[in-house]
Amino acid sequence: MQKQYRLRKNGQFRYVYRKGGRCGARLLTLSFVRGPKLLAGFAVSRKVGGAVVRNRVKRRLREAFRAQIPSLRRGLYVFTARCGAGEAEFAQLKRDMLFVLRKMNLYREVPKSDECTDQRDPGLSEADQPE
Repeated sequence: MQKQYRLRKNGQFRYVYRKGGRCGARLLTLSFVRGPKLLAGFAVSRKVGGAVVRNRVKRRLREAFRAQIPSLRRGLYVFTARCGAGEAEFAQLKRDMLFVLRKMNLYREVPKSDECTDQRDPGLSEADQPE
């Protein structure tokens, strides 16, 4: 995940915790506040494990989030790892992350294909267009 998408300041984390909506899964919780641009932060307590384990959890969460960035709404996201996250596999963390994002309805709306009224192929001439 690129640095331009990261929450870093303690005040930003506190703002999201204070004003944001929350949703939880078995391995993590998500706090979210709408905002002008997409920023994400990751909090991992010492209860999860030592420094090596905490950093591994944060790396895995950042990687799972990176793939979702293009399809998410703008705002401030804070993912907080729960105790079981230290022993969890990447696939489990990613599954829980997708679950909380879906549960809070944070994916952008995708235009429906039936809204497109012009079904003609721009590469074909008028005579070659299907009817």
